[in-house]
Amino acid sequence: MKRKRFQAERIVEILREAERDGASVAEVCRAHGVSEATFYRWKKVYGGMGVPEVRRLRQLEEENGRLKRLVAERDLELDAMKDLLGKNS
Repeated sequence: MKRKRFQAERIVEILREAERDGASVAEVCRAHGVSEATFYRWKKVYGGMGVPEVRRLRQLEEENGRLKRLVAERDLELDAMKDLLGKNS
């Protein structure tokens, strides 16, 4: 998996810097070494969020992933039980 160069909190700070300082998007992108396309993609995802919301989003995504793994494991167990019971009949 590709390693991310910027954490979500840092992305929000960069977006706020562009809004706060009144600098052009090109200047902010050049200062942080990102393309304008990346900046606008970040803005689409993180535009209205603050740092606390981003942290909460990350926690929810991690919890969602954990729950998906639990459901997948339970499905595998159920399939194994059905196969076992089907063979005994």
